[in-house]
Amino acid sequence: MIQGSTELVAIVGSPVAQVKSPENFNRWFVDHQQNIVMLAIDLAQTALDDFVQTLRGWQNMRGCVVTVPYKQMLASRLDSVSERSAALRSVNVIRREPDGRLVGDIVDGEGFLNAARQQGFNPKNKQALVIGTGGVGSAIAYSLCQAGVSHLVISDISHERVEALGDLLRSAFPNSVISACLASLEHFDLVVNASPVGMSATRDDGPMPLPAAMMKTLNAKTLVADVVTSPTVTPFLAFARNRGCPIQTGPQMALAQLGNLGHFIGVTPLEI
Repeated sequence: MIQGSTELVAIVGSPVAQVKSPENFNRWFVDHQQNIVMLAIDLAQTALDDFVQTLRGWQNMRGCVVTVPYKQMLASRLDSVSERSAALRSVNVIRREPDGRLVGDIVDGEGFLNAARQQGFNPKNKQALVIGTGGVGSAIAYSLCQAGVSHLVISDISHERVEALGDLLRSAFPNSVISACLASLEHFDLVVNASPVGMSATRDDGPMPLPAAMMKTLNAKTLVADVVTSPTVTPFLAFARNRGCPIQTGPQMALAQLGNLGHFIGVTPLEI
């Protein structure tokens, strides 16, 4: 029951019907008897500036999670951001301070690694492929380098975005080899689809982020992950599972990230 004393958090993006954060957060709030509720806000881009101004004065709104397509757009509208957000020019969480200042961070990468570690994956000295260089893909790539991968390959349909992210990561993490050369999947310890390919697919033979010939080079020991939350098992993950690979789903990442997001806003502990 929402009351006048209920504190609010939100997730903002467009569309938002597919997001898992409201059910994850609201279940946690109920289970822990917190008088807090998460709202899903499907926001038109034309209202973005007005939303930011409203957020500054929204006194019972603790903060919000940010999803596509606003991670980059909102980063430049805040009062301050973390070092990694500044480097990636992206945010996925905003905290409203008591004086109305808005502070941002991007914890997609940390949430992804939380989920991967739950699968038994340790990124130290491993080889990884990240497909997609948008907000979530860039954050995952950044966190993988920060966690000590020896070799990271990044792939995207935009050569310019691959080059830009590669330059950023080489500068920040000189001990990791960063490349865009992708001839086979057989040597990777981790393969991540961080693109929207596969979203809303209704069949296992739907679109995949890599050509079929490349997919057939998957090693059965490789952890294969997808950030897409609907369907839970994308065609990409279904193919990997059929080859015997361990898989990590988008909803698993969303749940693992709850503590990172909630702790930054100030509504949950870091360890859930």
